[in-house]
Amino acid sequence: MSSSLLKEEMKEEDIVIVGAGIAGLATSLGLHRLGLRSLVLESSDNSRSTGFALTLWTNAWRALDAVGIGDSLRQRSVQLRGRESEARCVERKDLLGTLVEALPRDTVRYSSKVVSIEESGPFKLVHLSDGTILKTKADDTSRLKVLIGCDGINSSVANWLGLQKPGDQRLGAWLNSQMATALSPSFLCTLEEVFALVSFHAMPSAYIGFAPTHHLLSNVNDEDMEKSPVKMKQFVLNNVGKLPQEVSNVVERTELDSISSAQMKFRLPWNVLLGDIIRDNVCVAGDALHPMTPDLGQGGCSALEDSVILARYLAKALLTKPRAGPKEEEEEEISKDQKGFGGLRKK
Repeated sequence: MSSSLLKEEMKEEDIVIVGAGIAGLATSLGLHRLGLRSLVLESSDNSRSTGFALTLWTNAWRALDAVGIGDSLRQRSVQLRGRESEARCVERKDLLGTLVEALPRDTVRYSSKVVSIEESGPFKLVHLSDGTILKTKADDTSRLKVLIGCDGINSSVANWLGLQKPGDQRLGAWLNSQMATALSPSFLCTLEEVFALVSFHAMPSAYIGFAPTHHLLSNVNDEDMEKSPVKMKQFVLNNVGKLPQEVSNVVERTELDSISSAQMKFRLPWNVLLGDIIRDNVCVAGDALHPMTPDLGQGGCSALEDSVILARYLAKALLTKPRAGPKEEEEEEISKDQKGFGGLRKK
């Protein structure tokens, strides 16, 4: 490739976020609220509209309030009654759509798959599949800018950092069943001796999620069951005996084409604690940092927390008036701030 062509394709950006999922969009919105522009790269050709409902707990709603969209989403959520903390079910597409709508136009760049990341001195070159090269902005007047990986469990940024890949933990099943709309909108049942999590979200689209325990799966071929809705449905029916009859009825009446399954991913805590989650001006957040199994109920919630705290620390580092002194001191300050974001919580 000629140097002239490379120059034409190279674009400079202050803050690049890889992935337009919950963490990526929330981080971008948090930065926007604090006066910082970012570019979000999304590999798909449009906004993500697939996925199931998720339960957001108090910590997530505090994060959503912090970026100014909490009240709007509450109007489209289902409150889980009988709980002291705020717990609401939200359609994933509603959450993502609200985040996108709150961002300035052209914040998200679709059809932008990252194929490689290259170091060029203290700066990073992000190569996209269409030939575009994005560069963290570097000139005599700019301070160190940032690349943030919010690109999920198969994160290209986490891979570049050298983080150990998440492991398969257990097989989960999801039933998209209109039968579940007959249940209480706040029906949530946990039965640890049978399932790590059994939850029903009676919303416009009703979802049922099952996360069998390791004990139950010890004599089951995950690969066979993952490919067979018949086997997955029978497995669930064989193990819901301790649940209310209405639960069994919903599962029994669910059509096979409404059943899907997949391996759930998890990164061991010590791999996060001891791994390289940050290098210079590159870091990861959300599932790219700490993928969780759904029985914890904190995957989306923690991603939202990550986003708010990371945005605050980056704003502190990037918007503070530069001190007199070497540029290396400024870069070190940003590095310290990024390392600290994960252990803080909003009071």
